[in-house]
Amino acid sequence: MKKIIYTSLLSASFLFGDTQLETLKKQMQQQKIMMKKMEQKIADLSQKQTSKIDSGVVNTSASFSQKGYLPDIALILNSSAVSRNIDNGKYENFAIPGFIDSGDAELPFNKDRGFNLNYAEVAMRSAVDPYFDAFAIFHLHPDEFEIEEAYVKTTSLPNGFGIRAGKFKSAFGRLNNKHQHSWHFDSQPIIYKALLGPDGISDPGVQLQWVAPTDTYLMLGVEALQGTNDRSFGDTSKNNLTVGYIKSSLDIGENTSILGGVSIAHGKNTTSNPTNIYGVDLTVRNQLGSYSSLIWQSEFLQRDKDLGAKTDKQAGYYSELIYQYNNNYSTGFRYDKITKNDTDLSTYAGINTDKLDRYTAMVEYKPFPMSRLRLSYSHDNTKVIDGRRKTNDEIMLSINIAAGAHGAHDY
Repeated sequence: MKKIIYTSLLSASFLFGDTQLETLKKQMQQQKIMMKKMEQKIADLSQKQTSKIDSGVVNTSASFSQKGYLPDIALILNSSAVSRNIDNGKYENFAIPGFIDSGDAELPFNKDRGFNLNYAEVAMRSAVDPYFDAFAIFHLHPDEFEIEEAYVKTTSLPNGFGIRAGKFKSAFGRLNNKHQHSWHFDSQPIIYKALLGPDGISDPGVQLQWVAPTDTYLMLGVEALQGTNDRSFGDTSKNNLTVGYIKSSLDIGENTSILGGVSIAHGKNTTSNPTNIYGVDLTVRNQLGSYSSLIWQSEFLQRDKDLGAKTDKQAGYYSELIYQYNNNYSTGFRYDKITKNDTDLSTYAGINTDKLDRYTAMVEYKPFPMSRLRLSYSHDNTKVIDGRRKTNDEIMLSINIAAGAHGAHDY
C-alpha cells in the first residue's frame, strides 16, 4: 500500500512540473512575439524620421514631447513695515546731490512710513525643447504690472558657449543681475541707486557668454542691449548699450572661495553723448561650518558721463559683511560711500555736499529656507530734503515669502 502511495505522489510531481514548464514556455513565446512587434514599430518610426530628415523636414516629435516639460512656477511676496524720521511727502522728493534731482527718485520698495506691500513676483521657468529654456519674471506692484525679465537661454551649445535673448538683467558687476529679494539688505546700495536706479541695467537684448575649459573658473561675457536706463544712458533711437565683463573664482584651501570680476558698460546718454560705467567687484566666502559662513562682498563703480560741454566723473562703493550663524540666523553690516562727485553742483549752493555715506545693520531670521524676517537700521547721510541736508534714520522690518518651485540664489 505504501509503495502505491509513494508511486502516485512521484507521478503527480512529474505531471505538475511538466505543466509548469509548459506554462513558462508559452509565456516566453508570447514575450518573443511582443518583442518582435516592438522592434518593428521602432524600425518603422526610425524610417519615418530618416525620410523626413532626408527631405529637409525635421520632426523630432517621435523622441520629444513638450507635455513632459511643464513650467516651474514660484510666487514671491515682499512686504515691509518702516519707521523713519522724515514724512512720506518729503521723503518722496529727496535729492542726492549730483546724481538724483528732487522728485526724480524712483521708489518701488519700502516707500512709505508704515506698511508697504512692495511687490508680488511670479517667476516661471520651463524647458522649451532640448535646446532652449525659457524664463519669465513678472512684478506686480500695488499700482503697476511689470515684465521684469522674459528671455530664452540655450542649453546645449558646445565649447562652453551660452546665449540669452529677450529682456533680462545684465550680468554687469556683482549685484545688478540679482533680484531685490535675494539682496543681503532690503535697500539698494547708494552707488547703484545713484547711477542705475532701482532696476539697474535691465533691457531687451542678447547676451553671449563663454566659460573657459580650465580648472579655475573663468567666464567672459558680452551683451548688446537697447539702453533704456535713462539714469546713465537713455538714447534709444537704436540699440546703443554694450556691456562686457570678465569673472573668475578660485578656492583657497577647503573652506575659502574668492569671486571677482571687472565690467564695463558703454552707451549713449540722453544728450546723445557717450557714457562709460566701470565696475570692479570682489566677494570672499569662508565656510565656518556645515551651516555657518562669513561673506565679505564689495563693489566699486565709476561713471564718466559726457554731456558735451563737460564730462561728469562720479564714483562710489559699498562693502558689506554677512555672518550666517546657522540655517536660521544671520546678521550683517554694510557701508556705502560716494567717493567722487565731479559734476555741476551749483543748484546746491550753500548746502554741504561732502561725505555722502550711509551705515546699515541688519539681523535676519529664517524659520525655513523659503521664508525670511529681517530687521534693519540705517543711518543715511546722502539726501537733501527741503533744500537742506537731512540725515535719514530708518528702522525696517521686512518679510519675504517664496512659494513653489524657486531656484537657489548665488551666494
